[in-house]
Amino acid sequence: MATGTVVFLVLVVYFVFIGGGGGKKPPTAQSHSTTPTTQKVLPFPEHSPLNPDWKGDGKAVTLAFGGDVHFAGDVGSRLTADPVTALGDTINQLFDGSDLSMVNLETAVTDNAVCPEPASKPYIFDAPATAFTALKSASVSLATQANDHGVDCGNEGLSQDLTLASQAKFPIIGLGKNASAAFAPYRITIDGQRIAIISATQIIAANLVSTWTATNSQSGVASAIDPSQLIAEVQKVRKRADTVIVYMHWGTETDTCANTDQETLATELVKAGADIIVGSNAHVLQGAGYLGDAYIDYGLGNFAFYDDTAPETDSGALLVTVEGRQVLTTSFRPATDLAGLPQPLAGAPEEEAIQGWGELRSCTNLAETPSASQTTEAGETEHFTPPPTTTTTAATSTTTTTSVTGTSSNDTTTTTTAAKKTTTTTTAAAATTTAPTDNAG
Repeated sequence: MATGTVVFLVLVVYFVFIGGGGGKKPPTAQSHSTTPTTQKVLPFPEHSPLNPDWKGDGKAVTLAFGGDVHFAGDVGSRLTADPVTALGDTINQLFDGSDLSMVNLETAVTDNAVCPEPASKPYIFDAPATAFTALKSASVSLATQANDHGVDCGNEGLSQDLTLASQAKFPIIGLGKNASAAFAPYRITIDGQRIAIISATQIIAANLVSTWTATNSQSGVASAIDPSQLIAEVQKVRKRADTVIVYMHWGTETDTCANTDQETLATELVKAGADIIVGSNAHVLQGAGYLGDAYIDYGLGNFAFYDDTAPETDSGALLVTVEGRQVLTTSFRPATDLAGLPQPLAGAPEEEAIQGWGELRSCTNLAETPSASQTTEAGETEHFTPPPTTTTTAATSTTTTTSVTGTSSNDTTTTTTAAKKTTTTTTAAAATTTAPTDNAG
């Protein structure tokens, strides 16, 4: 046994030291082909609303949007007769099934018999405090007044507007005593989902931009002519909201195609973290669809409005169901304005209207179905600086002012001839439209 043990040890020593068992062998092809395990690098925080895949901690929520509303003409007469029934029952039908609904309130709201400080512009819209009663009775949850009529009655009118809305407990956004208030989002939690809505306007009459734009020391509307503050606000709310919505006042009046300013700003807003973008101002319907996985409707047209000429009478409600940042379903409920109010369509007219609405997408940068998110980490977090722009506004002839109110059942709309401003814009960034024609109000 001792002899066998010695022989075994000799053999071990031979193979290890003499046979090369202890030397380093050159790597084989097999050893090169081994791939080390790597972790997936996420460009966004995984458990954060900054991540485009974020679904929140609640249930799906359905949001409804309508276009321009004011209280002139037939709608003004209805308001005087009975604020509770002024907007009829059709808006309730169009918004049926939604958890929140919103419109663009295209008028100043004051408590005077006359507009206290009429702006120097062709069309002035002013409604009494009962306008808020009418909106609440029509199941409208909130309204934006970031538009080219929000300060039609001057700073005094704006102050009254804010006070009356507060007294009526009706939320309005997009204008305020300063820029911080004007850009402040409307926040609400529905079924566990934190919703934030911001509004702004690209449309302000050229001669009123300096006096209407809300600043640190001046009341006014949330302006996106320079979009920097709007984008900063989207970035800010993105951190603590499950769904971020931007309601814009933009576009070229009576043009069913989105203009370059709209498309450029929409892209920047999506990069900054907006999930849904809707708009108004053109007074006609514009295209809708997906930009990546964000949903955009460039123009919702008129909703409750005095204009009775097609295609300005084409109307409807947009419904979007979301779960956090995920757009689950979208639908358009078409209507036609009759005596100022949207009448839902059914049957063949409904099918034809939906098909026509879908075809409006052809002149946009939008897709029918969602694709990879275009939100970027830099867009959600880094300071946005727009490229320089140059805007030249042509001189205009003398115009007369038309005041359109809804304070009496005998109100009439008398329109005087007003010269239109023409604006020539050379731009490398969004938001340079500053001279609305107001041909439809």
